[in-house]
Amino acid sequence: MSTTQGSGPTYATGDGPAAARSGAGYGAAPENGYGWIVFAGTMLMLVGILNVIYGIAAIDNSKFFVNGAKYVISDLNTWGWVVLITGALQVLTALGVWARNTLATWAGVAFAGLNAIGVLLMLPAYPFLSLSLFAVDLLVIYGLAVHGGHRREA
Repeated sequence: MSTTQGSGPTYATGDGPAAARSGAGYGAAPENGYGWIVFAGTMLMLVGILNVIYGIAAIDNSKFFVNGAKYVISDLNTWGWVVLITGALQVLTALGVWARNTLATWAGVAFAGLNAIGVLLMLPAYPFLSLSLFAVDLLVIYGLAVHGGHRREA
């Protein structure tokens, strides 16, 4: 509290009821975009787990995928291995995103971009799933690129 010339005391910016409502006096500064980071990490984990499952299904030549579809590059077995490895790395990256690791954030952007390209190339095998996973990958890229930066130190 400081006083100036006048009739009463003047409060500093951190004093008063407005500061108490915003939580400024308690050491908890709200982070902008925290929800996007949680969403991006969760979707990266979910897509990673799905990719592991779909990769195993493609390697095993199960009846899950469309039989006899023509692929842009290679065959279903090769794409199964690519999707399996990408999914495992996405699961690990999601853990790093939740820990707010900057390297994991950029790796998440890269893996989501690679996964977006990969699911578009797997469009003949499972069209609706590929388009929905592509949309989720775009949201993950947005959340990590815009809001995924490291915490600002005071």
